[in-house]
Amino acid sequence: MVPNLNEKLEWTTEDQRAVDTVRVLAADAVEKVGNGHPGTAMSLAPLAYLLHQKVMRHDPTDDRWAGRDRFILSPGHTSLTLYIQLFLSGYGLEMKDLEALRTWGSLTPGHPEYKHTKGVEITTGPLGQGLSSAVGFAYAQRRMRGMFDPEAPAGESPFDHTIYTIASDGDLEEGVTSEASSLAGHQQLGNLIVFYDQNQISIEDDTDVAFTEDVEKRYEAYGWDVRSVDWTNGGTGYSEDVEELYAQIRDAKAVTDKPTLIALKTVIGWPAPNKQNTGGIHGSALGGDEVKAVKEILDFDPDKSFQIEEDILSHTRQVQERSRQEREEWTKSFESWQGKNPEAASLYARLSQGELPENYKDSFPVFEAGSALATRAASGKVINAIAETFPELWGGSADLAGSNNTTIESADSFNPSARSTKKFTANPYGRVLHFGIREHAAAAIVNGIVLSSPTRAFSGTFLIFSDYQRPAIRLSALMGIPSIYVWTHDSIGLGEDGPTHQPVEQLSTLRAIPNLDVVRPGDANETAVAWRTILEQKERPAGLALTRQGLPTLAREDLHPEADGEKFASAEGTARGGYVLADTDAEPDVILIATGSEVELALEARETLSQDGVSARVVSMPCREWFDRQDASYRESVIPSGITARVAVEAGLPMSWNDLLGSTGRAVGLDHFGASADYKTLYKEFGITPEAVVEAAKESINASQG
Repeated sequence: MVPNLNEKLEWTTEDQRAVDTVRVLAADAVEKVGNGHPGTAMSLAPLAYLLHQKVMRHDPTDDRWAGRDRFILSPGHTSLTLYIQLFLSGYGLEMKDLEALRTWGSLTPGHPEYKHTKGVEITTGPLGQGLSSAVGFAYAQRRMRGMFDPEAPAGESPFDHTIYTIASDGDLEEGVTSEASSLAGHQQLGNLIVFYDQNQISIEDDTDVAFTEDVEKRYEAYGWDVRSVDWTNGGTGYSEDVEELYAQIRDAKAVTDKPTLIALKTVIGWPAPNKQNTGGIHGSALGGDEVKAVKEILDFDPDKSFQIEEDILSHTRQVQERSRQEREEWTKSFESWQGKNPEAASLYARLSQGELPENYKDSFPVFEAGSALATRAASGKVINAIAETFPELWGGSADLAGSNNTTIESADSFNPSARSTKKFTANPYGRVLHFGIREHAAAAIVNGIVLSSPTRAFSGTFLIFSDYQRPAIRLSALMGIPSIYVWTHDSIGLGEDGPTHQPVEQLSTLRAIPNLDVVRPGDANETAVAWRTILEQKERPAGLALTRQGLPTLAREDLHPEADGEKFASAEGTARGGYVLADTDAEPDVILIATGSEVELALEARETLSQDGVSARVVSMPCREWFDRQDASYRESVIPSGITARVAVEAGLPMSWNDLLGSTGRAVGLDHFGASADYKTLYKEFGITPEAVVEAAKESINASQG
């Protein structure tokens, strides 16, 4: 249920005094630490105050309340725009926290950080990420409504809420917002309202040096509802018409078939007499004299800092009473829904509590030994096998569904009904996402989905294009949220497309991102266990690196007891990141460590080495990060420290393995770009073969004995 805004705004002298207090607190906080971004926090004080005090449904006593609207500050550098509102509303920040801005251990770091400060919905560091993820927030709201309350009239479901976002000139210059905004218009996301702070100032001063397009027409072309509020009155004088802004918000909420952009023309740093409307106030302290001048203009004591009148703080904290009443109304609506929809309510409770489905392990497929199956194909089979058991799982591809195998075949596309095509049936509450060729936005949108809902979402593309996604991937790792990336065509094994499409450095560079799990399974059953393990984890993002080419499905001792030939260890070892796949009766002379398509090469090399009297252990290590989190005794049991003859086998840069190889280990991989040819030729020509592994193993044995 979406609260209706009053026809007329009630704006008192206390409200105006509170807004002016915000301005001087922003100036004081940056002045004290000596660095930061005061200008936007000063000029956007009326907007931020209006949203938190008069417009949004939120509960300062519970920043995770499911019924809340969402507020996203995309220009995270102006963190005080949010922090001061959290202080005024009573989220837990106090004056001492504002005084500690941007200092060690404070609750007010330079950019708002998710899980660090109550009331912060998302970490918005790099410009563009906040607005782009806000589109994901809007996706999630619609999907949740579709899962739980699809028949309710618009605005009357407890799952209805609005996403409010502030964006800057810098946000709209970043390409990722173009990708995401295009999708938002295509999706007709009427639950998204974006305020474009059109102050036309950035670090290099006037944005006319680089940014002169007509943003409003651009967003009209995207299919947005576009509105304008000009507090500069065309440059003839500055007046903050809060009533007009409120009216535009009220009218925007009535538009349910388009996202809204409200272009708000402001003067950055107003009312600083000498530095307003300059790049100097964007990212620097005002200076003592300028701060005093601001205080004199606004009728504050110029000799006092971090001051707020008790009656003003008491006035702003009254928002908690409004919040309490709105929450009571929402709770009645929610409890009524629960009573009418017991099955859906049970599912909602499970998701809200972070629980997995009952007997969920039984839904994962077991693949028969012997046949060759690409891990991308196995992944697609896993997704479809578990889709009914995991209704919270949804996702899609950046125009590569057939290659990534990311389509849930039993589900409709997540699209307005009019967007149906010959191949895909559209349903605004569908599960299959189509990002188009927008890899960067796809990752940011998935971040928004998992941040704002208990669902699990994934995006698919080729591994090489993870480079386009890296800023959003890094943020998901920084926030510790369980975004899922499906990356296929994971090596030179994709073949003829050539070096532009063949990932060489991507595995190593992705593994360099802290808190990101990079998973490269070696066969179909490892792929199934990898998916299960990813869904079991809630505090980290994960990426699956999957093959284009077919890989043999290994005979496993637990899954295929009747298969001919040697039986290999259970694929359950995948969940531990690395495990002994094939061993010797005696202590091994050398350990062969492989991932993905190269596990097959290590196993072949083991056979050859055995014929030469060399005992080799093969370790499949689909995920370095999972293995590194195992206890020391387990890691030692897999790769004993006393056995220093080791070979890493992976069709990429060897740098991921240097710590395990030491000075006597050897790597069979690539330290150069690929080429255009069939994959078998490439592996042969580039020396990634069983013969090369055998040679490297013997070299390592000699080195370890020398």
